[in-house]
Amino acid sequence: MRKDISFPRMEGTASRQAHADLPEGSYEREAGREGFFGPATHFYHANPPTGWSDWNGPVRPRAFDTNDLEALGESPWDATSLLGNASIQVRRWTCSKNMNHLARNGDGDELIFFHAGAGDLFCDYGRLAFSEGDYILLPRCTNWRVEVSEPITALLIEATSGAYSLPDRGIMGDHAIFDPAILDTPEIDDAFLAQQGDTPWQVIMKRGGALNTISYPYNPLDALGWKGNSVAVKLNWRDIRPLMSHRYHVPPSAHCTFVANGFVICTFVPRPIESDPGALKVPFYHSNDDYDEVLFYHQGEFFSRDNIHPGMITMHPCGFPHGPHPKAAKKGTDNSRKETDEVAVMIDTRDALQVSPEAESIEWTDYVNSWKTDK
Repeated sequence: MRKDISFPRMEGTASRQAHADLPEGSYEREAGREGFFGPATHFYHANPPTGWSDWNGPVRPRAFDTNDLEALGESPWDATSLLGNASIQVRRWTCSKNMNHLARNGDGDELIFFHAGAGDLFCDYGRLAFSEGDYILLPRCTNWRVEVSEPITALLIEATSGAYSLPDRGIMGDHAIFDPAILDTPEIDDAFLAQQGDTPWQVIMKRGGALNTISYPYNPLDALGWKGNSVAVKLNWRDIRPLMSHRYHVPPSAHCTFVANGFVICTFVPRPIESDPGALKVPFYHSNDDYDEVLFYHQGEFFSRDNIHPGMITMHPCGFPHGPHPKAAKKGTDNSRKETDEVAVMIDTRDALQVSPEAESIEWTDYVNSWKTDK
């Protein structure tokens, strides 16, 4: 059984409270463990922690523009692999046609974030209508397909080593951020029953990374009913009500949406910006010393970044400081904005992520230099 050294110590010139009332001329950096959930130390530097003049080596801040990927077919197994490790696989999927087969992921739970598009998802549990901004969580080995009413662009986030769950809200209670009652589940409605029948269907199942085709003389989405608590669910980012403080910049952990073995998923949604004169107005510089940090930018103006637009992904490997770009930091100091309008999906992974060749083909290689003041 472990117990972290927990008493706080102070040395030299430091703020008495994190993220507020910084000593004049200093730049705060949080060196945190357990992805903002564990012990941390706050350093107060004379220069911006991101003020490097050069960077050599493959482990670096990286950015990828998924808008540059070619459109693919109607199967999620055609999706482009971007990032992954033993716990998670991240893929980008575009689809403009109704699926003519069922998909079944035997390697993990599938979380779909719909960046664009609309339609209906049919699965073992029934039918779910979806649109832009929806998460749909499908338990491992769920049979499913989509019918498209508007072309789809989606992020597929597979939890390979365990199931998704909701984070522990602690003293905030189970209804904070979003009430679980807002989660929609599939319905066995007239549209679901109408698609059943004796027409032959195929299920393409992934297991161990290999695809297997299973043929049926009927549609296996033939459930007449179900009961239980292992079920597909839907959540739209607009139903997330973020934690806020006008006097304190809350850390990303406060925006945690889903938890899985080896990683967490957070959702950043529009919120008022801190109004207290001494409070930080932009994300603090931090060294996330246990997790790789990935952000998928969905919509809005990303107030801590520059030259980033919807559809892009940034990746910050653990162990080095990162934080607001110079223009964003200046806006925060000037207090020129009163609220954010950004929507983004953050993925923090315990183990190092591997970048696929397809992701490297759409990389903005100069991203590592984007913190320089002359950029």
